[in-house]
Amino acid sequence: MKKRVIQAYDAGLVEIYGVEDGGNAQGGAPEETLTLKETLRYDERTVGIRRYYSALQANAVVSMVLRCPKRRNVSTQDIAKPIDGYYYRILQIQYPDSVTPDSMDLSLELIEGRYNDRR
Repeated sequence: MKKRVIQAYDAGLVEIYGVEDGGNAQGGAPEETLTLKETLRYDERTVGIRRYYSALQANAVVSMVLRCPKRRNVSTQDIAKPIDGYYYRILQIQYPDSVTPDSMDLSLELIEGRYNDRR
């Protein structure tokens, strides 16, 4: 059995948003709006060479990897906003088994442009 390392989440807070269709009911153009789902503490991880180049093969660029407490309601359909104030698409979620408490690694890709926050 692998030895489990105690994980600290001391780099900051990340807001996780669900994406909803915020278009109006009178035939307006669809507009994605964000609804806050979770605010989690995180530890910033190194974007490894293997992860970086694997993402490039899928036409994505991993800008950042965050390790957060494990939450099953976070998905690759969500958007993350760490303390840098930029919005990131969640490309992949992994659940490492070598740390305690149970954690998840979020591979993030920077989104050009901004969303409108709605809380």
